[in-house]
Amino acid sequence: MISSIQNPKVKRLVALQQKSAERRKEQMFVVEGMRELGHCLEAGFQIDTLFFCPSLFTEGTTIENLLPHSTNTRYFEVTPEVYAKIAYRGTTEGVVAEVKEKHRSLASLKLKDNPLVIVLESVEKPGNLGAVLRSADAAAADAVIVCDPLTDLFNPNLIRSSIGAIFTVPTIACTSAECISFLKEHHIRILTAQLQDSQLYYHTDMCAATAIVMGTESTGLTQQWRSAADAHIRIPMLGQLDSLNVSVSAAILLFEAVRQRKESEK
Repeated sequence: MISSIQNPKVKRLVALQQKSAERRKEQMFVVEGMRELGHCLEAGFQIDTLFFCPSLFTEGTTIENLLPHSTNTRYFEVTPEVYAKIAYRGTTEGVVAEVKEKHRSLASLKLKDNPLVIVLESVEKPGNLGAVLRSADAAAADAVIVCDPLTDLFNPNLIRSSIGAIFTVPTIACTSAECISFLKEHHIRILTAQLQDSQLYYHTDMCAATAIVMGTESTGLTQQWRSAADAHIRIPMLGQLDSLNVSVSAAILLFEAVRQRKESEK
């Protein structure tokens, strides 16, 4: 039982939550909540340490059925006061885990026929990336590739906003040059979302192998991606503003690809 927020294990957990440098150093990250933890385990990640508060468990949950018995996981019960310190949210069923990182690379991606991939260049906000991952999961996208990232993929805000989609969708961080080379090598058509020199997205064929590429809302895509593109696409903007949130744009474009592919099967 851990009953003090000054406990070294609690301090270490909080450091992993708050500092990307600490996550890189320890090669660990933090997952909070039963649903997220379940997706994490299904994706093959190893739980190093589990902190649990039984008084917050949902009905029927026991410590024995939280994790497989063969995981070599360390378990620590904590008081509600300690849990309030280590939890971002109060509705996470009383579990917070330290998880070992697992290296994921472009070379490890297993693509099916006619893959559908989302590429994000220099997306900065963890919440936006988490929302894109949720849309990618819903559209059964093959991967999300984050190029030249400005946030680490195991930021707690990203994991929380993705509600575990960071584990259900293969997510890779790499440079733009590496990604362009990978897409060209695998004959995946590159569609860049941009206002200039572009056609409406629903006039563009997305039934073949496709990568939908988006940049930041403030600066858009770099010339490197614009030059590498096979086609430039845009979402019509009928009001006075000239851009949508990147996660909204991703959802619109992903589900247009889904619509086209379903139509082609008829």
